[in-house]
Amino acid sequence: MGLIEDELDEIRRCCEAQVPGSRVVTAIPAMLRVEVEKTEYKKIVCCLLFPADYPRYPILVELKSRHLAAKLLDGLTRVIDREVAGVAPAPQAMWVLRFVAKFLDDTPLCVCSDEIASVKRTLGPQDSLKLSQKASTVTVTVAREGYFLTARCTVPPDYPASQVQVEAVDCNFPRVFRTWFVENSRELARRCVEAPKRPKPSAPKFVSRPSLQEAVSFLVASVQRYPVEACQVCRRRLFPPDPALAVHSERAAAHVERVYCGHAYHHDCLILYMRTPPFEGGKKCPGCGQRIYHEKWKVTPELAEARWAAEQAKARELGDVVDFVRDLNLEKEKEHHVAREEDQGSA
Repeated sequence: MGLIEDELDEIRRCCEAQVPGSRVVTAIPAMLRVEVEKTEYKKIVCCLLFPADYPRYPILVELKSRHLAAKLLDGLTRVIDREVAGVAPAPQAMWVLRFVAKFLDDTPLCVCSDEIASVKRTLGPQDSLKLSQKASTVTVTVAREGYFLTARCTVPPDYPASQVQVEAVDCNFPRVFRTWFVENSRELARRCVEAPKRPKPSAPKFVSRPSLQEAVSFLVASVQRYPVEACQVCRRRLFPPDPALAVHSERAAAHVERVYCGHAYHHDCLILYMRTPPFEGGKKCPGCGQRIYHEKWKVTPELAEARWAAEQAKARELGDVVDFVRDLNLEKEKEHHVAREEDQGSA
């Protein structure tokens, strides 16, 4: 037996024991094909070809995967080609398979490399993105006009079958917005992997999809949007230029309230708008025309109309009282003036 046949025989006998997650598909001199799988989505097919002058010339490597990004596989192939040159003229096939298996073990974020690249393209000059392969986390910091949010996304071992876990690390937005940023990104991630409980009859069959990019893109877009957005009623900026002056009390006049459609208002601006007609069909957002929904204002159009009418009637009654008191005071002043003139005439 020659060197190649000896190496193939060793791979048939020992590969699956020495390289965890490997499966030998084909082991003949013309082609060595081995699958290395850690999860359903972290799986690489290694196609190895022996050149004519092997092992003096390095083995030829081609990597394939249904789920990992082509750009990632191209980069990994270039690294292997460079490193395997140092292994020659020793046998190289088993070395390549061990290298690929170690790569999948050491880089859990490889399964979302294309999503990470897409997120990076949306970041601004003040933003940053840090990866931790050891912890399997993606930490993104998004900043605009002095306001910022730092969020950590943990990629689970069976990603993308399971959703990413999002948590806020640091943030200088008011608590309501911090909570809204994180909870909505979690909900978007959940919808990527869980089918609707009550799908519409005409809806297509649910197909799960990766959730990292969708969750992080929402955080990036939201943090970049609200620091410069205007109140839909007064048209002044929602947040003060200095984050230290941001209002955190939910009952304060300048506290920022976000409604269902995504637009936001100052607290008192929204109260005034919700209490002012027209009410027919519900109050509509000036920014998009959608009906305003907010947990603090669960009032039907009919009830809002009745309340407004009652307030107007009360205001009219109060106005009548004010006019009556004013007229009464004027009459008393007139009588007093007449009496004083009569007293002066008698003197």
